[in-house]
Amino acid sequence: MRAVNEYDSNTKNVSLSFLNYFMKKRVVVGLSGGVDSSVAAYLLKEQGYEVIGLFMKNWHDDSVTISNECPWLDDSNDAMLVADKLGIPFQTVDLSEQYKERIVDYMFKEYENGRTPNPDVLCNREIKFDVFMKIAIELGADYVATGHYCRKGVISKNGKEIYQLLAGVDSNKDQSYFLCQLSQHQLSKSLFPIGELTKPEVREIAAKLDLVTAEKKDSQGLCFIGKVRLPEFLQQKLQPKIGEIINISADFHQYAREIPTFEKKEAELAYFSKKFSYKKEDGKVVGKHQGAHYFTKGQRKGLAVGGTKEPLFVIETDVNENIIYTGEGKNHPGLYRNVLFVGNDEIHWIRKDFALKNGETMFVKARIRYRQALENAILYKLETGLYVEFENPQSAIQEGQFVAWHKGDEILGSGVIA
Repeated sequence: MRAVNEYDSNTKNVSLSFLNYFMKKRVVVGLSGGVDSSVAAYLLKEQGYEVIGLFMKNWHDDSVTISNECPWLDDSNDAMLVADKLGIPFQTVDLSEQYKERIVDYMFKEYENGRTPNPDVLCNREIKFDVFMKIAIELGADYVATGHYCRKGVISKNGKEIYQLLAGVDSNKDQSYFLCQLSQHQLSKSLFPIGELTKPEVREIAAKLDLVTAEKKDSQGLCFIGKVRLPEFLQQKLQPKIGEIINISADFHQYAREIPTFEKKEAELAYFSKKFSYKKEDGKVVGKHQGAHYFTKGQRKGLAVGGTKEPLFVIETDVNENIIYTGEGKNHPGLYRNVLFVGNDEIHWIRKDFALKNGETMFVKARIRYRQALENAILYKLETGLYVEFENPQSAIQEGQFVAWHKGDEILGSGVIA
C-alpha cells in the first residue's frame, strides 16, 4: 500500500471570523436556552450581523425526561429572555416530527439490533445543519450559527475554497467530534462564534451582560430534548425482557489465541477487527437484566451485580439470545481491540480532497468517542471499506458509534463503526 501524507500545512488558513465583508449578513442562531448559544448570539450582533434567534422544539413527550434537569419549556423561555435582552427577533420552530423520523426511530432500530448510536452526531447532521438550516435559509439567512466549541476555517486549494472543521480553542470543551458528519455545503453556511473562547470566558461574558443563562448548567441530555431516562425512553418500543448476565474470566481461551501468519495486510486487519464471540457456557451466570438492548459495551452502571473484587463491565451483548457478557475490571481483555472497520456506505470525508483510494493509507490521529484523547492510527482503504488500526488497543469499540480522524486541529472525516 502507498501512503498518502500530503496534508498541506503551508496552505494559507484564512480566518472566517469577522471580516468586514460579512457585515450586515443575516444569521439565524440556534438558541437552545443555554449560555453558549446565548453568547454566540451576542458576539454575532456585536460583529454587525443581523441576528435572529430560533429555538428548536424536538420532543413533546415529557414522560421520559427528567423535568427538573433540562425541561424544554424552561429552555425555550430562557432563550426568549436572552433574545429580548439582546434585542433580536425570536421564534420557536417545531421539528418534533423530523426528529422522531430521523433520530428517534433510528435510535430504536440501532438499539434493537444491539448497536449503540450517537444521537448528538446524528442530530447535528440531520436536524441542526439540515432541517433547521433549510428553515433558516427560507428566512433569508446567509448563515446558521450554534454555540459549539469548534472553529471553521477556509483554505484555497487549486483555485477552490475548501472549508475546514477545526477543534475549539478550549480543549476541555472541544465539540468538533459532534460535527464530524458535516458536509462542505453545511460548513459553508455555518458560523461558530465561541470557538475561539474558553468556557470560563463565555460565562464571564454572559455574567457581564446579566443574561439569565450565565450560571445555567450545561445540558447533558439528548440533542434539544433534555436529560432522558434511557431505559424508559427505549421501553416506548423495546419491551423489557429478562435475561442472564454471564461473567467471562480474564483467562478465557480466546484472549490467549495463537496469532496466525498473514500473507496480506487485509487479512491481518480483518482478523484483528473481528470482535470476540461468546456462548453462555463460556462463563458464569452472575445476575439478571431487563433486556440486552438496553446495554452497551463498556457500561458499568445498571448491572446491579455485587460480590466481585472489581466492578463488572459489559464486554458484549447478544440481543438475539438476550444475554449480557461482562468482565471484571476496566482492564479486562474482552474490552480491547486495536482495529475497527467502516463499510464503504458509512465513510464520510469532510475534506473530500483527502479521500483515500483503494490501496492507499494515511497516518492520522483518531478517536471513537467524545472527549477521548486523540490516538495515533493508520487508515487503510480497501475495496470492502476502511480499516482504522490504532497504535494502542481501544476500550469498548462499539458498533454504531462514530470514529473520527484528524490531522492537527482539523477533522478530515469520520465513519460509523461496523
